[in-house]
Amino acid sequence: MDISYLKTHPHVIPELIHHQRIRATTIHRGPDANIGAELLTLDDGTQLFAKSGKGLPPDFFHAEARGLRWLAEPAALPVPEVIAAFDDMLLTRWVPPGDATPTGAEELGRGLAELHRPDLNGVDARFGTDLDGYVGTLTLDNTPASSWAEFFITRRCQPYLRQARDAGVFDADQATELESLIGRIPELAGDPEPPSRIHGDLWSGNVHYDVAGLPWLIDGAAAHLGHRETDLATLLLFGAPFAETAIAAYNEVSPLQTGWRDRVPMHQLHLLLVHAVTFGSSYAEAVFAAARTLR
Repeated sequence: MDISYLKTHPHVIPELIHHQRIRATTIHRGPDANIGAELLTLDDGTQLFAKSGKGLPPDFFHAEARGLRWLAEPAALPVPEVIAAFDDMLLTRWVPPGDATPTGAEELGRGLAELHRPDLNGVDARFGTDLDGYVGTLTLDNTPASSWAEFFITRRCQPYLRQARDAGVFDADQATELESLIGRIPELAGDPEPPSRIHGDLWSGNVHYDVAGLPWLIDGAAAHLGHRETDLATLLLFGAPFAETAIAAYNEVSPLQTGWRDRVPMHQLHLLLVHAVTFGSSYAEAVFAAARTLR
């Protein structure tokens, strides 16, 4: 059993795993108990990464495969090769993990600047994309909009604010306050920029450093045409290693607008609201802290 055979006969992969014709080793189980990951070893020694899950929407892993392939198109940063996608599994090349390095962070910054080049965005003048995606296991509405502010408010903030309110994370008055603050985004978004090809969920866990200390983009289910500042703000959200080094390298290649750092909390609002929906009231104060910078 080798990689060439699996690429030309991907439909046999689940059966081969089930019958232990491919050696599988569990390597990770995240906060969602329905999703796990395994390292698969083929007869020829090739190693693959398999992410699997049950009870998920049938397009869940297909959306991630689509996003990874789309992020790989400009060859700006390495992305694991997608081998196959099924309703309950995604199979990619295995990239042995290493540690982040300052040099790798510089590569990340320069690579993101290249990825975000407007002329590489697929010549679409709208924000979003024609197919929906996922952030965690939550659906992302990617319906295109003509302006970034409209897209970010109606596709990235309001849906998760409603879900958090319905889950009791925010009461009616708090939700009204947040809605009002989010409504100020068009005034505070900076000068208009064309849409960029962005990862969309670029927290530290979705930058995978290999054994040489070089960065790879993983987990591409949130990829879409968006605002480049969103990727950089998300990178800063949970303390990515050498994040400031990456941003300095980015700024050398593609200078950011004046005041971009003041807008970081605004761009972080989406992911904070997603965490409020997923993990509850422990993220309520972080949401308010970010939203109140819009006053």
